Amino acid sequence: MFEVAVIEDPAAAEVSLDPVRTRLLAELAGGAASATMLAAKVGLPRQKVNYHLKALERHGLVELVEERKKGNVTERVMRATAASFVISPTALAAVAPDPERSPDQLSARWLLALASRMVRDMGELITGAAKARKRVATFAIDGQVRFASAADRAAFAEELAGAVTALVAKYHDETAEGGRDHRVVVAVHPNVTTRPASSGPAHVQAASDGPVQDGPVQDGAQGL
Repeated sequence: MFEVAVIEDPAAAEVSLDPVRTRLLAELAGGAASATMLAAKVGLPRQKVNYHLKALERHGLVELVEERKKGNVTERVMRATAASFVISPTALAAVAPDPERSPDQLSARWLLALASRMVRDMGELITGAAKARKRVATFAIDGQVRFASAADRAAFAEELAGAVTALVAKYHDETAEGGRDHRVVVAVHPNVTTRPASSGPAHVQAASDGPVQDGPVQDGAQGL
């Protein structure tokens, strides 16, 4: 089971958004179960649960773990193919956001368009890497910083942009033989967590899914 899977197919997205099927996916993300076991949990007839499970299975959202013989009945034990799912903008390709349409570093909606493109790109990369049995070379940083004023926030954004620009200038090699372009996105936005604010220093977490190669910077965003 994957930690996160991206749903790119419109039909699969439609199936996953059904409230009953969403509940079944959540149950099967927590552990394998049969239609009989699920029926008792969600309060539906086993036949109805089977109907929904078959729809989820057709679109690769659940998979067979084992078959158990119980008299003349074969019980199918299923599990979710991922612990959580994200619907890619690819599923709504005709109306998906396009960051190239109106770039604006200070626009929250442009930041949303960038995030949408990232979900789309990562979905395609993860799907391709899984088929090739390889890992995707990615790197991410997630952290929090508390600004004393809007002026400090603006100064932070300016320094951050300068630092990223300098790093790109240092490592970007347009003529590198065998090189590969990488997209760099930098974003800052107000925190929406409901947890109590920390009184300690800024906290930063970094994560990488493999080695990161040099690549040109693309339009970034400071969501201020």
